[in-house]
Amino acid sequence: MKILFSDYVLGAGVATDLVNTAPRVRSDGDGLPETVALANFLAEHGLAPAALDGGGHPAASDVTAVHRLRDETRAAMESESEDELAAAAGALVARAGVGPRLQRDGGGHWRWAAATAKGAPLADELAVLVGVGLLGALHSLGGGRFRACASPECEGAFVDTSRAGRRRFCMPEICGNRVNVANHRARRRATGA
Repeated sequence: MKILFSDYVLGAGVATDLVNTAPRVRSDGDGLPETVALANFLAEHGLAPAALDGGGHPAASDVTAVHRLRDETRAAMESESEDELAAAAGALVARAGVGPRLQRDGGGHWRWAAATAKGAPLADELAVLVGVGLLGALHSLGGGRFRACASPECEGAFVDTSRAGRRRFCMPEICGNRVNVANHRARRRATGA
């Protein structure tokens, strides 16, 4: 798998979605409980890791390894300092990375990319993608874009890659909606409606 450093939004999005599959975040339990869920997660993000070349499917050991990666990613995103975040994300890239490479894209422009080592396990390939996403977001947007969900009932985390930088919820369609509904109901109760 080759990951362009300029396309950090994909990796940051995968990092956000990955950490928010954890049982501590989801009310319905683990979002990646087994191999089918992991395969669906990869497909939803348009990922085709080399570890699954030839139409292979994730194994139970891949699920276990991705759960460990999820915990490592969460720890990186919750780092106390930008230096700690950079070190943790760099360690993720190093798990299966073969170092940065300068290569031409389809338009002939030079782009920095990280590639994964041949035969790297699925979780290590994902680690490189997530690590590049976290490093790119830190470099381009700053450490203030790594946040906890603003919903009082949620323990989710996210990387805000939006242009305005005003994202508040790990899953706006769920957490944001719940907060908005609760606020609406509170206003209605306050006005006696």
